[in-house]
Amino acid sequence: MLQVEDSSMEVLTKQAVQIKTIEMHTGGHPVRIIVSGYPPLKGRTILEKRRFVKEKLDHLRKMLMFEPRGHEGMYGALLVEPDDKEAHLGVLFMHNEGYSTMCGHAVISLGRFAIDYGFVPAKEPECEVNIQCPCGLVKATVECKDGKTGDVHFQSVPAFVLQTDLEVQVPQFGKLLVDIAYGGAFYAFIADSDVGIDLNESSPDVIADIAWAVTTAAKKVVRLEHPDSDDLVFLYGTIITDGKDKWNEEPTSNLCVFGDKEIDRSPCGSGVTARVALQYHKGQLAMGQKRVFQNCHTKSQFTGMPVRETTCGRFKGIIVEVSGRGYYTGEATYVIEEEDIMGKGFLVR
Repeated sequence: MLQVEDSSMEVLTKQAVQIKTIEMHTGGHPVRIIVSGYPPLKGRTILEKRRFVKEKLDHLRKMLMFEPRGHEGMYGALLVEPDDKEAHLGVLFMHNEGYSTMCGHAVISLGRFAIDYGFVPAKEPECEVNIQCPCGLVKATVECKDGKTGDVHFQSVPAFVLQTDLEVQVPQFGKLLVDIAYGGAFYAFIADSDVGIDLNESSPDVIADIAWAVTTAAKKVVRLEHPDSDDLVFLYGTIITDGKDKWNEEPTSNLCVFGDKEIDRSPCGSGVTARVALQYHKGQLAMGQKRVFQNCHTKSQFTGMPVRETTCGRFKGIIVEVSGRGYYTGEATYVIEEEDIMGKGFLVR
């Protein structure tokens, strides 16, 4: 067998850019946790830091999310210093289009990571991990047993319904009625039967094209608002569901398509948060009633449950608890050579 001397670090340290990551996934969707290598971020608050990376460091997002190091479904979590005194760590989320304000599947992985990598001391049977996201403080509880971390349960910022039965003109479908709800980011919701498909039988590409068309059309007519910051006011994507919204012991399926037609492999944590708020708003789910949400293709599952009522500005909202588990897949050091044009990032579709 060919043996290679351990001189890799000597080679890598010659590169101008060197970024270290811990690789995880939750429900099949990747979480590339960026632990070092970014230059110092300017900004007093986490939203100011988010603006800074968008304006000044977006080339690093493309390097890490795009090919040849990533793919159109890659997802990243950049660790930053929190400005919330309750937070154990802060995070900025990134994907194939830009920067999100909340990501539940990433929070689930980050809960385990925070304990395993010493941000929070391990304590059985469970540990609290507070993560400052751009949308606000997200409180996670991580199960710990026999020195190992397990399932993660998080309660995000207040979730609320912005509008139901919004009329949207979608090419090839005509007038559709969609619901808009917030779970740390805004999503449009529509059932598969409304667009003439069976969610569990249709290909991901077909669903993604429909969801993208709905998102594009909804952006033209929806009037979003959030009391905390204008940085939170954008429609992140569309979630197509199987329409089984009334409580049932059987899982209900959905598929979230966000960013630049990125297909979520997980049930989507912030999407589940928004969907639970929508179901509670419509009287389909009671307070304290747990429901299982499933990705229609990977069959990975999260549970979601309304835990208490609250407000978000003028909106009646709820706090939702979402549960799942993240898994480690490796660690990496990424570099880019100055003359490597393709190494700056590209996508083939």
